[in-house]
Amino acid sequence: MRKKVQTKTPMNQQNSIKKTPQRRCVGCREMKSKTSLFRIISHTFSNEGLQIDLNQKSPGRGAYVCRNRECIAIAQKSKGLERSIKCSACPEIYTQLKAEVER
Repeated sequence: MRKKVQTKTPMNQQNSIKKTPQRRCVGCREMKSKTSLFRIISHTFSNEGLQIDLNQKSPGRGAYVCRNRECIAIAQKSKGLERSIKCSACPEIYTQLKAEVER
């Protein structure tokens, strides 16, 4: 008798489902998909302060916050951005975030 030979499917066909990257919001501390959050970066090589990274590809230390006013207010009150980026945040970054939410 002959044994049946199992054929293996290639690795790329087995794992064809792509996983979306998950990040934690510094306001509500929930894990959400990377695309549903704002990324705030701090450039370590310049003194530009904090910036909103809309493309989510800029270099620098980053933190994520939800795209709603409540999480931004919680992050401001608990100083979540300052703690995760390890630098002081000026109040203008919070007004910029709230203006981006309105868009």
